[in-house]
Amino acid sequence: MLACSVRGCGQPLRRTAHTLACARGHSHDIARSGYVNLLQPQDRRSPNAGDTAAALDARARLLTAGIGQTLLRHVVDTAARLTMSEDAVVVDLGAGSGDILGELAERRTISAVGIDLSAAAVRTASRRFPSLTWVIANADRQLPLLDRSVDLVLSVNARRNPAECARVLTRPGHLLAVVPAADDLIELREVVQGRRVERNRTETLIEEHDAAFTLVEQATIRERHPLTREQLLDVLRGTYRGARTSAAHEVEALTSLDVTFASELTLFAAR
Repeated sequence: MLACSVRGCGQPLRRTAHTLACARGHSHDIARSGYVNLLQPQDRRSPNAGDTAAALDARARLLTAGIGQTLLRHVVDTAARLTMSEDAVVVDLGAGSGDILGELAERRTISAVGIDLSAAAVRTASRRFPSLTWVIANADRQLPLLDRSVDLVLSVNARRNPAECARVLTRPGHLLAVVPAADDLIELREVVQGRRVERNRTETLIEEHDAAFTLVEQATIRERHPLTREQLLDVLRGTYRGARTSAAHEVEALTSLDVTFASELTLFAAR
């Protein structure tokens, strides 16, 4: 289902011992740990784009402590119950360290492809789940996937590309998208930012996908945890808010806090 990412190509990629190559002779090396880098020069934002190793480590520590497990289970449960063919192709955009795709692959027989812009994330995922396919690519650009070759696209708190998702999905195929709910991290944001601001992202999400998708279902997933100072710092590291120098004084003063983690899950069918 992978397609050559060289500009103007898009031919199917076939695997050899150490490369993925297309019929036009474009070749992409497979790294020793198993992933492939399909990021083209015009798709690079910076030499070290995407999540940093520090952000990945912070999220891993939180998940190990049970923080975020409710969302992970709900996403996997929703995906696992969908009617899909045997060995369906499932693609995770912004797959990170691979937790969701790895869990889903244990529940169902799928051909799983995780795509992320972060080389650190893809390296980590490929070591943790070597039987799955891991790709460095920019999901904001053209997805390195063949037309109508994917049964399910996941986008969990990650980048979205409605037109490209519609192109690569089968009919019927599904897109499962997750965005932060209006009250996500509301207590922590109030302390750090000094105000309690709630923003509804779901309406925008639905509008973005209205041209090519039908809304199937929605759900709100919430969990609340008492967090230590170090866990609060990990939340900030994982969401980039900790890097804001304007909030340095508030961050320094953090001790412990009960925090709400809330997400809006939206399932679409391609039409």
